[in-house]
Formats: sequence, structure tokens, C-alpha cells
Amino acid sequence: MNIKVLILDIDGTISGQSNQVTQRVKNAIKEVQNRGIKVGLATGRMYCSALRFYHDIEADLPIIGYNGAWIQNPKNSEILLHTPVNKEKAQDLFNYLKVQQNINNNIEIHFYFEDQLYVEKMTTKTEFYIKRSGINFNIVDDLTVLLSQSPTKVLASSPDANLISQMLNDLKNRYKDNELYLTQSSPIYLEATQAGVNKGTAVKYLVEKILGFTAEEIMAIGDNFNDYTMLEYAGFSVAMGDAPEEIKAITSAITHDVENDGVAEAIANYIL
Repeated sequence: MNIKVLILDIDGTISGQSNQVTQRVKNAIKEVQNRGIKVGLATGRMYCSALRFYHDIEADLPIIGYNGAWIQNPKNSEILLHTPVNKEKAQDLFNYLKVQQNINNNIEIHFYFEDQLYVEKMTTKTEFYIKRSGINFNIVDDLTVLLSQSPTKVLASSPDANLISQMLNDLKNRYKDNELYLTQSSPIYLEATQAGVNKGTAVKYLVEKILGFTAEEIMAIGDNFNDYTMLEYAGFSVAMGDAPEEIKAITSAITHDVENDGVAEAIANYIL
């Protein structure tokens, strides 16, 4: 293989329960870079939340955040790509989620504007999300008032994974592929970006338009449904050991899970 670029997901891939990158994974990434291979991050996280990991692994490339809706270069803060959700679609989605929230108050709705999080209320679950993400937040009485603008991403969360799965199925029937991109980075998160905006299209933009490489020169590692398009695009793809079977089925290889340093294992086996 002639790998020129390594693209890594964050949560469940380089960072597990500890919310940190282990020294073994950092060392493996450094060895990759010593071979002249560029390393980048593609995450569902906000740009400001991914920045710590960018510095932690000393990444080379602009950060792909919000499941592909945002690409920004930390070296000069330049935003290379930002494709927000159509505001009419965001309003319609919000209306749907509010109805579901009225039925089950376990549902929480997050909107993202200009790399900031907006919520209607602070709960224990949202507080945990904010702390883990290392971000600031804004509370507004009614998120509708913000929808004169287009949000970068919309997220709904619930501790009930079956409820999230049911809502995802409902929404996939409600919206066509050319209206919204719907995915999950975790069983308890439902995430929406603009149609055609995902990690796959963002990695392709970064690799082909900005770096001038081809898909065949890319290796990508991920663990969940929001990584599907990225793993499908990359010439060589690796699924983490605890990834859903649908993800494992499309990848070139499978490695250990994040708690067993699967990224370091994959780098050792397929690059070094």
C-alpha cells in the first residue's frame, strides 16, 4: 500500500472512556508521521471540542468536524468549508423533535451555530456532554428564534437507544437523501447535517481538492455509523473491534477496540 494520509475518528477510535489518547496510540501516530504520512481527524464533535485532540496527537491536517459540515485549519484558523443545514429543513426537523420531546421528555435537542452549542435547558445529561466535550454553551428559551440562521448540525439525544433508533427510522422515511443526512455517532445520539454532507464527502474534499491525493492513498479508521461514508471512501479502511457489524462489513480490516489501543494495532499491522 502507498498510504499518504491517515484519517482518524476521535470518540471510540483514538479516545475511549478516559476521554484521552493513550501514549501507545500517540507513539504509533508519531511513527506514521515520521514516515511522511499526514494525519488528520474527522469527527462528529464541534471544531472547538476536537482541537484538544488535534494538539494532543500533533495532527498535520485541518480538522473535519460536525460529521463533515465544517473543515477548519488550526494553524491559521481559516475555515475551509462550512455547509450548514437548510434552515427550513432545520425548522421542520425541530418541530418533529419537539413533538417527540413532548411525548418523551428524555429527549434533548442541541443546535450548533458558529461553533457554539445552544440548548433550551440544562440537564444532567447535557451537563455531562458539555463537560466531556470541553465546550461552552448557550441557553435560550426557544431554539426556534435562532432558525433565521442555518445551524451547522442538529443533534437529539436520549438514554433510550431504542427510542433514538425508532426516531432515526421515522426521519429516514420523512426525509429523502437529498434533503438531510441522518446518522449516529453513538446509540444515544441522532445527528443531522445538510444533505450530502458527511465524513466521506468532507474527507474527499480535503484529500482531493486541498491535498491533491486520491482515495487509494488514504487510510481511515472509525467505529460507528457516522464513519460509514469515510470508511467507504478510503482506499484502505479499518473498523474498530466493537464497531457495528454493518461497519465491519464494508472495511478492509478490523482491529481491536479503543480500550485495547486498536488504532496503534492497526498502524502496526497495516502501515508500519
